[in-house]
Amino acid sequence: MEIINTIGRRKTSIARVYVKPGNGHIIINDRELNDYFQSEILQTTVKQALTLLKANEQYDVTVNVEGGGNKGQAEAIRLGIARALVTINNENRPSLKKEGLLTRDSRMVERKKPGRAKARKKFQFSKR
Repeated sequence: MEIINTIGRRKTSIARVYVKPGNGHIIINDRELNDYFQSEILQTTVKQALTLLKANEQYDVTVNVEGGGNKGQAEAIRLGIARALVTINNENRPSLKKEGLLTRDSRMVERKKPGRAKARKKFQFSKR
């Protein structure tokens, strides 16, 4: 099997994910998973698709991720890994889809409007 290349996006983060057969190493921007994400929650988020399919020790994952913050990057990587696992074996699709791992979360920060303090905040109204 050759290297599978997929992409995952979340908020302003973009993750290019490369999956190949191996023994479970996850490298993000040339750093180990534990070094890149110190939080146990974010590490679990990244490995969620692999854990669901019990494939933690079967694939090596290399990721280039840019933009956004920690959580957005972790969720972009999770989507990329899930898409790669479906590309490898289409029988994985129903279980990943049921958990919502194949859905791109399209929520973005609303832009700031001119003449306002924030996106929706308005100035205090004075009747008199």
